[in-house]
Amino acid sequence: MKTWHYDSACDIDQPFVDRLRRFPREPDMLVYGVRALIALIIRGWLRVYHRFEIIGHENLRANRSLVIVANHSSHLDTLCLLAALPLRKLHRAFPAAAEDYFFRSVPRTFVAAVVTNALPFARRVRVRRSLSICSELLNDPENILIIFPEGTRSETGETREFKSGIGALVAGRDVIVLPCYLRGAFRAWPKGRRLPRPKKVRLIVGAPRNYSSRNANKIDICTIAAELHRAVKELGESNGSH
Repeated sequence: MKTWHYDSACDIDQPFVDRLRRFPREPDMLVYGVRALIALIIRGWLRVYHRFEIIGHENLRANRSLVIVANHSSHLDTLCLLAALPLRKLHRAFPAAAEDYFFRSVPRTFVAAVVTNALPFARRVRVRRSLSICSELLNDPENILIIFPEGTRSETGETREFKSGIGALVAGRDVIVLPCYLRGAFRAWPKGRRLPRPKKVRLIVGAPRNYSSRNANKIDICTIAAELHRAVKELGESNGSH
């Protein structure tokens, strides 16, 4: 008879908050359960309170590495993108979140790590290290990376230029890149507002792209970032304003 053996997580002796700030995190069934439960509640809230709608949902059906690129003007953005994914993929989806904002206080760390499964991303220092972690995640064909290339939330609702890091991440890599546009999220929950308003939010998912044939040089990297910026803006323009 085969003996069943259980290996506990190697960080089990560390404080809970430190374990959440660490990345990659060790699997935790309790965290998985809490995340799935909260996800169901959030999806119901988005559907009822924000009349959340998805256009182009079929473009999300992929069984390989996926990079989701979107405009960023609200805390609702991450919640909506995660809500568009199947629940079974929730623990393999990693939104890149500002390390200096989401992983400093305990409440924000809990929301970022437990609720959204966020990846701590350094925006000012160690940016290359953060991009390297993103790159490693994409080596697993089941992982999904969610990135907002603007770097921070827009204060006007306008989609600003994309940073070149997104180009460096996908250039020469055989992964699906999906440009997405979130419409209504800025009106519903703009930066600086404490609570969201009951405004309709729509997610438009664009056609998949692939940049495996591009070189990882400065020109191609900047060109890819500009192309994705244009693709995201066009999705918004073809489906109305903010």
